[in-house]
Amino acid sequence: MKTVKNKITLNLDENAEIAVQGCIAPIEHTLSNFHVEWDALANLRVTEPEKQYPTSVFRSFLPPKPVSVGECWKIEKTGVMELLRQLNPNPNLGMHMESGDSRGLWGCLRAYNDQFADIAFRIHAEFKLEDGWLTPSQFAGNLIIDRLKGNIAFFEMSVPAGTVNLDIGWKEDKEASYSITDAGFCSQMELRAGARDIAQNIEFSTSITQEAAERVLAERFYKSEQINWVSAYQAVEIAAAEVKLIHVISIDGPLADESC
Repeated sequence: MKTVKNKITLNLDENAEIAVQGCIAPIEHTLSNFHVEWDALANLRVTEPEKQYPTSVFRSFLPPKPVSVGECWKIEKTGVMELLRQLNPNPNLGMHMESGDSRGLWGCLRAYNDQFADIAFRIHAEFKLEDGWLTPSQFAGNLIIDRLKGNIAFFEMSVPAGTVNLDIGWKEDKEASYSITDAGFCSQMELRAGARDIAQNIEFSTSITQEAAERVLAERFYKSEQINWVSAYQAVEIAAAEVKLIHVISIDGPLADESC
């Protein structure tokens, strides 16, 4: 454990092990009923409900140098891919779409004290299914490290809840050169280790809020998150005060994730 000028170095005991539980709930809804008509989606289940890992797998989440609260770094792919295979055997971090925004793995030091450090992270990945693909909106979570013991106190990586949190592509006609797309909802797609109450009861001496960490991470992916958004009513007031026109764009999906 090391702290220098409000920056800390994070390490793990590579000889330790940890059990990780995985879950994928049945997909409850898709706009075009792909979850009923497409067997690969209807039968989608977690590959391994529980798996034992060496703690070294989680080194991929650690910063390569000392960091301060609110600072971000790129997460390495190797350990993340191994964890994602517990959910599905064919994960892909490259993403099928040629979109720079949706690519990447980022971590952020959210908080720490003399014993614990909390890393918030965001990962974009998809799963290759038979005759198609499934893209969750994002994988978000926290990794809490016991700095004194060098082990993992808590880990959670999950697809956030939302009315729609999946993007789906199905090549229904195997002879066709294209896929048809859909969007849907899965109530639980996650990996977890440790007890949540541990994370909830820690008092950190230096921290930012979870919401602030998520905002910082979102800005690493999407230029749209760097815009100072205002309500439509405020936009009208500003346009009148500055004698400017308003350029209106209508969109039917979120700007800050891959759910649609």
